[in-house]
Amino acid sequence: MKRKTDIAYLTDVYKINLQLQGDSLNLIKTKSILSAFLARVKSVKQNFGRGEFSQFPNLSQTSCQEDDVSTYVQHLNALYSDFESRFEDISTMVLPPCIINPYGDIEETNVIIQEELTELSTNEELKVQFKNGYQQFWLQNNIPVTYPVLRNIPRKFLISFPSSYLVERGFSAVTNLLTKNMKQTGHH
Repeated sequence: MKRKTDIAYLTDVYKINLQLQGDSLNLIKTKSILSAFLARVKSVKQNFGRGEFSQFPNLSQTSCQEDDVSTYVQHLNALYSDFESRFEDISTMVLPPCIINPYGDIEETNVIIQEELTELSTNEELKVQFKNGYQQFWLQNNIPVTYPVLRNIPRKFLISFPSSYLVERGFSAVTNLLTKNMKQTGHH
């Protein structure tokens, strides 16, 4: 039964790995994924410590030895600590509330951007666009022109490469473009 519980651990880690490979990944989504994963690990660790194994159906159907529980709790502690330190910059990153909800409380926002946020919040056409998601909303062509101060706030959270997977994909895309360009121009 020990191997089945080990597989359950690896399944969760693999799920987060897959989530961090999405094409539409940005720093905001990355922070959400990591926060959810850390909260889940913490919850499972606490449940294991109390002898509750319902999050692992295979384990809950067997009689688990105290040594095994101790090993799993130690593993979860190490996993939590590793993720917490490895992704500290992302998990402690402060997101300006206006990125996720530009129609929220404007008074709590920096005075410099309040004017543009006020104008944006009364733009009925943009309210409809926001329903398509914050990423699509902020990356519209008219946002930088109409709201030049606001445009810089979400850009660093939406256009960056938050995972090595996306860095590799970006590097590969640039390499392919350069290779294609060299072939078309006759340079080898």
